[in-house]
Amino acid sequence: MDRKYICYCGLYCENCAVKARITPAAKVLYNEMKAAGFEEIIHMIPGGDGFWPFLRDMAENGTCTSCREGGGNPGCAIRICAKEKGVETCALCESYPCEHMAELFQGHPIVKHDNDLFREKGLEAWSKLQDERRSGGFVYQDEKKEC
Repeated sequence: MDRKYICYCGLYCENCAVKARITPAAKVLYNEMKAAGFEEIIHMIPGGDGFWPFLRDMAENGTCTSCREGGGNPGCAIRICAKEKGVETCALCESYPCEHMAELFQGHPIVKHDNDLFREKGLEAWSKLQDERRSGGFVYQDEKKEC
């Protein structure tokens, strides 16, 4: 597990639909369109001049880096707070759970469970759970639809 993909809030980037599904789909779409010759004609399609560089970047560089690497919402109150306090993750903060987490927990109750697991049993147990989910095709967006 690459620790840079552990978000301050307790989400794991590898289980994000953007990283797990959108980036691979962008690679397939880009490669198929390139093989079909779209690179030469994309400027003739409305919006193509903006779309093609966007798709190429998604395919070559991914759609998001972790919040630790500068991706995501730069104004995220959770990230700002965690960085100010110097905590690796909110689960390890002495103020956990705090008001910054309430909205996230409401939209993703599984994250509360995961943070509690991290706090009680540590990184190894939390990592094992995330890896199991990832190998089973889980993404947070699926969990949110079930709420």
